[in-house]
Amino acid sequence: MVDVMGHVAMGLLWAIPAWFVWTDRASLAFIGIAAVAALLPDIDLFLSQWFPAAIHHHGITHTVVAVLGASVVAGALTAVAFAGPFERWTRGERFDRTSAFVFAAAAYAVGGLSHIFADMLSAPDLSTPIEPLWPFVRQSWGLDLIWYNSPWWNIGLLAVALTIHAAIAVAADPLDHPYRLGEA
Repeated sequence: MVDVMGHVAMGLLWAIPAWFVWTDRASLAFIGIAAVAALLPDIDLFLSQWFPAAIHHHGITHTVVAVLGASVVAGALTAVAFAGPFERWTRGERFDRTSAFVFAAAAYAVGGLSHIFADMLSAPDLSTPIEPLWPFVRQSWGLDLIWYNSPWWNIGLLAVALTIHAAIAVAADPLDHPYRLGEA
């Protein structure tokens, strides 16, 4: 799933449980962070241009350790910058800095881990092998299930993810979620 659409789609699929944990606005924030974070492990494509001897595609940024570490840092920065405005925007969810940190770090982790999972599904014979459990397990993992640039898989997966999210958003009971998307 090297395609951007495939990674965003996988992040969206992994973020579906957010609808069942928070109100609509908080769910949308979690889903948005996860969808963007699903692209972050590919930062190695840019970093490898500056540090070609140390960084390569599917290297350190495609490990569980790196994703979780980056999620903690990004979650902390997000909590410091947005805890107050976020609590006001969600209207109904209580987000002090600690809960905003946990919320944001979890969203970044969900997105980043979904990226690693998507890469494990696609063409390990044509791409640099991925070692997601490095440094604990130095073994490449991959299923060679999906051609990484297949428009059918990438567009199809994105369509499925968006359809599921739209169905959940429409089906949400207004009595359970008093702050609907259309309200100011």
